Amino acid sequence: MKMRCFSFLMFLMLGVYAFAQKDVTQFLGIPVDGTEAEMVRKLQAKGFKRNSLLGWMEGEFNGREVILLIATNNNKVWRVAVRDKWATDEANIKFRFNDLCRQFSKNEKYAPLNDNPELPEEEKIGYEMLVNNKRYQSAYYQSPKDVITLSEEERTLALSEAGLKDTSWDSLTLEEKIEQTPVLVYYMADKYWSKKMVWFMISKDANDYRIVIYYDNEYNHADGEDL
Repeated sequence: MKMRCFSFLMFLMLGVYAFAQKDVTQFLGIPVDGTEAEMVRKLQAKGFKRNSLLGWMEGEFNGREVILLIATNNNKVWRVAVRDKWATDEANIKFRFNDLCRQFSKNEKYAPLNDNPELPEEEKIGYEMLVNNKRYQSAYYQSPKDVITLSEEERTLALSEAGLKDTSWDSLTLEEKIEQTPVLVYYMADKYWSKKMVWFMISKDANDYRIVIYYDNEYNHADGEDL
Protein backbone atom coordinates (compact mmCIF):
# COMPACT_ATOMS: atom_id res chain seq x y z
CA MET A 1 0.00 0.00 0.00
CA LYS A 2 2.79 2.43 0.94
CA MET A 3 4.62 1.56 -2.29
CA ARG A 4 1.53 2.27 -4.37
CA CYS A 5 1.03 5.63 -2.64
CA PHE A 6 4.69 6.51 -3.23
CA SER A 7 4.39 5.57 -6.94
CA PHE A 8 1.26 7.69 -7.27
CA LEU A 9 2.99 10.69 -5.65
CA MET A 10 5.98 10.28 -7.98
CA PHE A 11 3.60 10.21 -10.95
CA LEU A 12 2.00 13.47 -9.81
CA MET A 13 5.38 15.10 -9.24
CA LEU A 14 6.60 14.11 -12.68
CA GLY A 15 3.43 15.48 -14.20
CA VAL A 16 3.88 18.81 -12.46
CA TYR A 17 7.57 18.91 -13.49
CA ALA A 18 6.68 18.19 -17.13
CA PHE A 19 4.09 20.98 -17.11
CA ALA A 20 6.57 23.41 -15.57
CA GLN A 21 9.17 22.54 -18.17
CA LYS A 22 6.66 23.03 -20.98
CA ASP A 23 5.27 26.35 -19.72
CA VAL A 24 8.19 28.53 -20.82
CA THR A 25 8.74 31.10 -23.54
CA GLN A 26 8.64 29.59 -27.01
CA PHE A 27 10.22 30.59 -30.30
CA LEU A 28 8.45 29.14 -33.36
CA GLY A 29 6.87 26.57 -31.06
CA ILE A 30 10.26 25.55 -29.65
CA PRO A 31 10.67 25.97 -25.86
CA VAL A 32 13.53 28.36 -25.05
CA ASP A 33 15.06 25.74 -22.82
CA GLY A 34 17.44 22.77 -22.76
CA THR A 35 21.01 22.78 -24.02
CA GLU A 36 22.32 24.89 -26.88
CA ALA A 37 22.98 21.74 -28.94
CA GLU A 38 19.35 20.69 -28.52
CA MET A 39 18.13 24.14 -29.51
CA VAL A 40 20.36 24.18 -32.59
CA ARG A 41 18.99 20.82 -33.75
CA LYS A 42 15.40 22.01 -33.33
CA LEU A 43 16.12 25.25 -35.19
CA GLN A 44 17.77 23.31 -38.01
CA ALA A 45 14.60 21.23 -38.28
CA LYS A 46 12.78 24.54 -38.84
CA GLY A 47 15.10 25.36 -41.75
CA PHE A 48 17.73 27.52 -40.08
CA LYS A 49 21.37 26.99 -41.04
CA ARG A 50 24.35 27.19 -38.70
CA ASN A 51 27.12 29.60 -39.66
CA SER A 52 30.05 27.70 -38.16
CA LEU A 53 32.49 30.53 -38.89
CA LEU A 54 30.53 33.22 -37.03
CA GLY A 55 28.81 30.93 -34.53
CA TRP A 56 25.20 31.89 -35.19
CA MET A 57 22.15 30.57 -37.02
CA GLU A 58 20.72 32.14 -40.16
CA GLY A 59 17.35 31.84 -41.84
CA GLU A 60 14.00 33.51 -42.47
CA PHE A 61 11.65 34.75 -39.78
CA ASN A 62 8.48 36.82 -40.11
CA GLY A 63 9.26 37.50 -43.78
CA ARG A 64 12.86 38.67 -43.26
CA GLU A 65 16.36 37.25 -43.36
CA VAL A 66 17.63 37.08 -39.79
CA ILE A 67 20.49 35.99 -37.58
CA LEU A 68 19.73 33.95 -34.45
CA LEU A 69 21.93 34.20 -31.38
CA ILE A 70 21.49 31.74 -28.50
CA ALA A 71 22.39 32.70 -24.92
CA THR A 72 22.85 30.12 -22.16
CA ASN A 73 23.26 30.03 -18.39
CA ASN A 74 24.70 26.91 -16.74
CA ASN A 75 24.34 25.12 -20.09
CA LYS A 76 20.62 25.95 -20.29
CA VAL A 77 19.22 28.19 -23.00
CA TRP A 78 17.61 31.31 -21.58
CA ARG A 79 17.44 33.58 -24.64
CA VAL A 80 17.02 33.43 -28.40
CA ALA A 81 17.81 36.78 -30.03
CA VAL A 82 16.50 37.41 -33.56
CA ARG A 83 18.47 40.12 -35.35
CA ASP A 84 17.80 41.59 -38.80
CA LYS A 85 20.50 40.38 -41.16
CA TRP A 86 20.35 43.51 -43.28
CA ALA A 87 20.38 47.07 -41.97
CA THR A 88 18.09 49.88 -43.07
CA ASP A 89 17.76 53.65 -42.66
CA GLU A 90 16.00 55.73 -40.02
CA ALA A 91 12.71 56.18 -41.90
CA ASN A 92 12.34 52.48 -42.67
CA ILE A 93 13.30 51.29 -39.19
CA LYS A 94 10.64 53.55 -37.70
CA PHE A 95 8.04 52.01 -40.01
CA ARG A 96 9.29 48.52 -39.18
CA PHE A 97 9.17 49.19 -35.42
CA ASN A 98 5.58 50.45 -35.62
CA ASP A 99 4.56 47.55 -37.85
CA LEU A 100 5.93 45.07 -35.29
CA CYS A 101 4.03 46.88 -32.50
CA ARG A 102 0.81 46.40 -34.48
CA GLN A 103 1.59 42.74 -35.20
CA PHE A 104 2.20 41.97 -31.53
CA SER A 105 -0.86 43.94 -30.37
CA LYS A 106 -3.24 41.91 -32.54
CA ASN A 107 -1.62 38.56 -31.70
CA GLU A 108 -3.63 36.81 -28.99
CA LYS A 109 -0.51 35.00 -27.75
CA TYR A 110 0.81 38.24 -26.27
CA ALA A 111 -0.16 40.77 -23.61
CA PRO A 112 1.56 44.18 -23.78
CA LEU A 113 3.69 45.61 -21.00
CA ASN A 114 3.58 49.12 -22.39
CA ASP A 115 0.88 51.46 -23.69
CA ASN A 116 0.94 52.66 -27.29
CA PRO A 117 4.67 52.12 -28.00
CA GLU A 118 4.37 53.20 -31.65
CA LEU A 119 6.67 56.03 -32.69
CA PRO A 120 5.18 59.34 -33.90
CA GLU A 121 6.07 60.43 -37.41
CA GLU A 122 8.03 63.45 -36.17
CA GLU A 123 10.25 61.38 -33.81
CA LYS A 124 13.96 61.89 -34.64
CA ILE A 125 15.19 58.53 -33.45
CA GLY A 126 18.75 58.95 -34.73
CA TYR A 127 19.22 62.19 -32.81
CA GLU A 128 17.51 60.87 -29.68
CA MET A 129 19.61 57.69 -29.61
CA LEU A 130 22.87 59.52 -30.22
CA VAL A 131 22.42 62.62 -28.05
CA ASN A 132 19.99 61.50 -25.33
CA ASN A 133 20.80 57.76 -25.30
CA LYS A 134 17.10 57.09 -25.78
CA ARG A 135 16.11 53.46 -26.11
CA TYR A 136 13.25 52.38 -28.34
CA GLN A 137 11.71 49.10 -27.27
CA SER A 138 8.42 47.33 -26.68
CA ALA A 139 7.83 44.40 -24.31
CA TYR A 140 5.20 41.66 -23.98
CA TYR A 141 4.22 38.64 -21.92
CA GLN A 142 3.90 35.51 -24.03
CA SER A 143 0.77 33.35 -23.59
CA PRO A 144 0.05 34.83 -20.17
CA LYS A 145 -1.71 32.64 -17.63
CA ASP A 146 -4.93 34.39 -16.61
CA VAL A 147 -5.70 35.43 -13.04
CA ILE A 148 -8.92 33.39 -13.13
CA THR A 149 -6.90 30.19 -13.61
CA LEU A 150 -5.18 30.60 -10.24
CA SER A 151 -5.99 27.88 -7.72
CA GLU A 152 -7.35 28.67 -4.26
CA GLU A 153 -3.93 27.78 -2.85
CA GLU A 154 -2.18 30.26 -5.19
CA ARG A 155 -4.67 33.01 -4.36
CA THR A 156 -4.12 32.47 -0.64
CA LEU A 157 -0.35 32.47 -1.19
CA ALA A 158 -0.64 35.75 -3.08
CA LEU A 159 -2.46 37.28 -0.12
CA SER A 160 0.20 35.93 2.26
CA GLU A 161 3.03 37.46 0.19
CA ALA A 162 1.16 40.77 0.27
CA GLY A 163 1.10 40.72 4.08
CA LEU A 164 -2.27 39.04 4.64
CA LYS A 165 -0.89 35.88 6.23
CA ASP A 166 -3.30 33.04 7.11
CA THR A 167 -6.03 34.72 5.05
CA SER A 168 -7.90 32.36 2.75
CA TRP A 169 -9.14 33.83 -0.54
CA ASP A 170 -12.45 31.99 -0.17
CA SER A 171 -12.95 33.58 3.22
CA LEU A 172 -13.08 37.09 1.72
CA THR A 173 -16.31 38.88 0.88
CA LEU A 174 -16.99 39.94 -2.71
CA GLU A 175 -16.00 43.53 -1.88
CA GLU A 176 -12.76 42.34 -0.28
CA LYS A 177 -11.97 40.18 -3.30
CA ILE A 178 -12.44 43.14 -5.62
CA GLU A 179 -10.19 45.22 -3.35
CA GLN A 180 -7.48 42.53 -3.32
CA THR A 181 -7.56 41.78 -7.08
CA PRO A 182 -4.45 43.97 -7.68
CA VAL A 183 -2.62 41.63 -5.28
CA LEU A 184 -3.41 38.71 -7.58
CA VAL A 185 -2.29 40.67 -10.64
CA TYR A 186 1.03 41.49 -8.96
CA TYR A 187 1.44 37.83 -8.00
CA MET A 188 0.80 36.74 -11.60
CA ALA A 189 3.27 39.28 -12.94
CA ASP A 190 5.98 38.16 -10.54
CA LYS A 191 5.45 34.38 -10.68
CA TYR A 192 4.36 33.81 -14.28
CA TRP A 193 4.16 36.73 -16.68
CA SER A 194 7.64 38.12 -16.01
CA LYS A 195 9.16 34.69 -16.73
CA LYS A 196 7.89 34.58 -20.32
CA MET A 197 9.11 37.82 -21.81
CA VAL A 198 9.33 38.71 -25.50
CA TRP A 199 10.55 42.17 -26.40
CA PHE A 200 12.19 44.00 -29.27
CA MET A 201 14.28 47.11 -29.73
CA ILE A 202 15.95 49.25 -32.35
CA SER A 203 19.68 48.64 -32.63
CA LYS A 204 21.84 51.41 -34.11
CA ASP A 205 25.36 51.19 -35.54
CA ALA A 206 26.42 54.50 -37.15
CA ASN A 207 23.58 55.14 -39.62
CA ASP A 208 22.57 51.50 -39.83
CA TYR A 209 19.45 50.40 -38.00
CA ARG A 210 18.16 46.93 -37.20
CA ILE A 211 15.42 45.35 -35.12
CA VAL A 212 16.42 42.76 -32.51
CA ILE A 213 13.68 40.58 -30.95
CA TYR A 214 14.44 38.76 -27.69
CA TYR A 215 12.65 35.58 -26.60
CA ASP A 216 13.59 35.21 -22.92
CA ASN A 217 13.05 32.32 -20.53
CA GLU A 218 13.62 34.04 -17.21
CA TYR A 219 13.41 30.72 -15.35
CA ASN A 220 16.89 29.96 -16.78
CA HIS A 221 18.33 33.48 -16.56
CA ALA A 222 21.18 34.06 -14.11
CA ASP A 223 19.92 35.47 -10.81
CA GLY A 224 23.14 35.77 -8.82
CA GLU A 225 23.34 32.09 -7.94
CA ASP A 226 26.96 31.91 -9.13
CA LEU A 227 28.16 34.91 -7.13
